[in-house]
Amino acid sequence: MNEVYEFLKKARTYYLATMEGDQPRVRPFGTVDLYEGRLYIQTGKSKKVSHQLQANPKAELCAFLDGKWLRVSGTLVRDDRVEAKAHMLDNYPELKAMYSADDDNTEVLYFKDAEATFSSFTETPRTIKF
Repeated sequence: MNEVYEFLKKARTYYLATMEGDQPRVRPFGTVDLYEGRLYIQTGKSKKVSHQLQANPKAELCAFLDGKWLRVSGTLVRDDRVEAKAHMLDNYPELKAMYSADDDNTEVLYFKDAEATFSSFTETPRTIKF
């Protein structure tokens, strides 16, 4: 999982896919955190992505870096603990202008039953489960 985290940090932007009914929705994200042995992302509860994930928590993200790409799929689980939110915001202090660990909007979610696949045009794909 550390390798997945490092790849996403270096890529800086990844694309998260969710479902809205039968319509896929994809948008760029940039937050990723390791906390208590779990891979987290962050958003706001008021955003459509949050509502989509509450209706269907299955999601997939994709990032590209140096000729390689990473896909991570799994179930995203909301963690409402202030400590988890604070850890994320401490790693992204620029977000503190919009979010707070104890507000009713900040949302952090971790991947459960995740599968990460590293791929390129020149190497055999490699999969990690966590």
